[in-house]
Amino acid sequence: MGALRFEDLPHYTYDEYKFWEGKWELIDGIAYSMAPSPIFVHQNISGDIHIELNNILKQCNKCMPVLAVDWKIEDDTVFCPDNAVVCNEIKTNFIEDVPKIIFEVLSPSTKKKDRTIKYNIFQEQGVKYYILVEPKGNFAEVYKLINGYYKLEGEFTDEIYSFDLDDCRVDFNFGSIFK
Repeated sequence: MGALRFEDLPHYTYDEYKFWEGKWELIDGIAYSMAPSPIFVHQNISGDIHIELNNILKQCNKCMPVLAVDWKIEDDTVFCPDNAVVCNEIKTNFIEDVPKIIFEVLSPSTKKKDRTIKYNIFQEQGVKYYILVEPKGNFAEVYKLINGYYKLEGEFTDEIYSFDLDDCRVDFNFGSIFK
């Protein structure tokens, strides 16, 4: 009996995924569990990000913050970012268009996937800003898509960073999420 090969794994689609219990992501047809549930600090930071984005985006008619909503990239690839900013109308129960901003709050069980797989796919898909939030160190790394590749703009703890969303400018205060 040989070792399990990638091509031997089951290949799932969104039609199967949408009925699963628990929290999952689907990457190229492979199911990734998001368990265990996020810890208290993770949820608080994610909530504070949403509150900050919601307050700022009230002045922007085209963009809105979304909190843990599925982004269906393809029929076999679905992510559930912790926080995102979408600048197109959402007509379904999931995000269909590429978000302008994605925040991922890092946790020990997902950190590697957030820094590698998601980083590469989000870059490939054209997500303009990808922010990795490190609760243990109370800082966030802001990556901006420039000429098809992410460039680290810096690490932020209590500074304000201005996200340019074409039609809107978002002056995000990182001090509001690290208390």
